[in-house]
Amino acid sequence: MNTIHLHEVGPRDGLQVEKKTVPFEEKIRWIEGSASAGMDAIQVGSFVNPEKVPQMADTDQLFQYFAAHKPGGVTLSGLVLNARGLERGLACGVEMFCMGVSASDTHSRKNTGMSSNEAQAVILPMAKQALAAGKKVQASVQSAFGCGFEGPIDPQRVLTLVKTYLEAGVRNISLADTAGHAQPHQVAELFSAIRALDQKVELACHFHNTYGLGLANCFAALDNGVTWFESSFGGLGGCPFTKLPAGNVATEDLVHSFQRLGLRKDIDLPALLEVARQVASFFERELPGFILKSGSIVDFHEPPTGGSL
Repeated sequence: MNTIHLHEVGPRDGLQVEKKTVPFEEKIRWIEGSASAGMDAIQVGSFVNPEKVPQMADTDQLFQYFAAHKPGGVTLSGLVLNARGLERGLACGVEMFCMGVSASDTHSRKNTGMSSNEAQAVILPMAKQALAAGKKVQASVQSAFGCGFEGPIDPQRVLTLVKTYLEAGVRNISLADTAGHAQPHQVAELFSAIRALDQKVELACHFHNTYGLGLANCFAALDNGVTWFESSFGGLGGCPFTKLPAGNVATEDLVHSFQRLGLRKDIDLPALLEVARQVASFFERELPGFILKSGSIVDFHEPPTGGSL
């Protein structure tokens, strides 16, 4: 099996819809805690208009802080929507740029003020510029499995956007289930179709848990060549420009499930649970994640596979 990469997006996707402003020092604590637990990448924030997404107002300052206090063994990523965001990210030390376009024109216009095709025309030169600067680039197709405004999305629409990314030289492609509409068979078919386009592409997935299928979709993705998995501490998250914002797959739930299969046992699950507890304490409410409430059974003896019931 290919190496599994775990990408914590809580500091960005997890917080962007929260009304209670998280102090700079608290964000640092959660990011450092996730890094020390062994996460491979952490999305520190997004370079957006702070008037539209106030929670992201300190993204530049966070990257500047970590440029001087870099946690070891982790890649720090940032989300950019336009050339100005890319310029800001290059200036403050982003290591991996995440950028994308929605397969839904309606969602795209609400999120960026542009159609899908117009948004991709903006993204492509940005991706090339970041790659030329020696940065990692992940390009995504948002609302890849369905849209809260438009309903089902034609898979060919998604594949057309992916082909354009590949032709531009982007090798890390993410499919984001922004509205949480995906189901496992759909996930398997779409990622399999992308692998048929290019066997060497790095595939990433980003699932929201709107209808309770986020973790099941992760396993469908795992079985179909996906090696990058995005999740959020405690299961926080949601796009502020979709019809029904809902949380991401919880990082600690994803890691717990992988570890029960013998995967990524190098990750410190108790440390991830501690981060989730800190987040829950700050917001003074129960978070959507399951393992935070039920506790881990990773250390229980797992029966051998293939035996009779």
